[in-house]
Amino acid sequence: MKELAALTLPPVTDVSRDEDLALLETQVAAAELAVRGACYDEAVRLLDDVSIVPAQFPDLALRSLLAGSWARMYRGELDEALEQLKTAKQITHRPGFNDVDRAEVLCRIGAVRVKRGAISRAVNDLTLALELCDRSGRPCDRLRAEIYDWRSRCYQRQRDFDAARLDVEAALELADSLGDVSAAAGISFRAASIAEREGAFLVARCYAEKARDLYEQAGDRANVGRVLNDLGGISFLLGKPEEAIGLLKQAISALFDAATEVETGYAVSSLAQVYLRTGDPVRAEQQARTALELLGDREDVLDEIGNVQLVLGRSLLELDRPDEAEERFTAAEQCFDGRESASLAAAAWMARGELALARDDAVSAAQLYRRAAEALQDFHF
Repeated sequence: MKELAALTLPPVTDVSRDEDLALLETQVAAAELAVRGACYDEAVRLLDDVSIVPAQFPDLALRSLLAGSWARMYRGELDEALEQLKTAKQITHRPGFNDVDRAEVLCRIGAVRVKRGAISRAVNDLTLALELCDRSGRPCDRLRAEIYDWRSRCYQRQRDFDAARLDVEAALELADSLGDVSAAAGISFRAASIAEREGAFLVARCYAEKARDLYEQAGDRANVGRVLNDLGGISFLLGKPEEAIGLLKQAISALFDAATEVETGYAVSSLAQVYLRTGDPVRAEQQARTALELLGDREDVLDEIGNVQLVLGRSLLELDRPDEAEERFTAAEQCFDGRESASLAAAAWMARGELALARDDAVSAAQLYRRAAEALQDFHF
């Protein structure tokens, strides 16, 4: 009897707990697939039915939070995404997690801050994420490419085009080494945007055409539409307005079929811009109003909403409706308020300068133009 009492029997297997875990894993895996396929509403729906206690299943909880925060970010729910990522960050500081896990969470936090326009904080998060990747000693080239890609967006917003180009080149090298067609397409798309901002329009077109071809190879119709939107803008900058209008109409068609109203709104916004700059303010006004309806009022697209307000305001100014134009310029400034972008602020002040000139107020116009120029200058002493 003493010998039997001394025996330690193995625990009885909790069959129901194993079944619960299997069901949770299935739902989280389905949500991750939905995120990869850009089906963000479906991902949120799947995860809304999931309740995972981090203390019980920390790995699965982290996966759920990463998928959910990414989906919510792309739905424009930035506050909710950040809350989920704060919880994810706490989980990665528990035993069993490593620097790569912590870097992935910081990358996601940085991405949400980019969407919010908090660029300086995003750069800090993304730089720390890269440092954690380096420190980990673990293979994480896919994550490193993603971090470089997001940080290049920050540097582009800050008008540090050299830094942006270096980061996007590093990201593209990593994506090519991995043989990741979708990643290479996205990063080529980013490289096209940077080259366009630098005024290297032929280089921008080469990168954009590469991105389009890679997206077509991957069967990604929505991103093909996004690239067509950029190619339309590049064609216009190369002095080919008719070609630009054709490409933008193709972009609108592709995005209407394969993407969201918000994505379609970006292409309609571009078309409005081309009509305005080719002397057709009537069509520009029509397209700008349509773009605003499509874009809605999401926080993550405030930059584009502000840009459309400027196009609409300038169209109204061309149509000799200055009071309505002023309302639109005011709305644009409100969209840009708090966004860390000198270019956006300068664009709003330039538009106000044009309004002042239309009202024969040359003094105010000169002050506004000077303010815009000072915001964009590269030296201050």
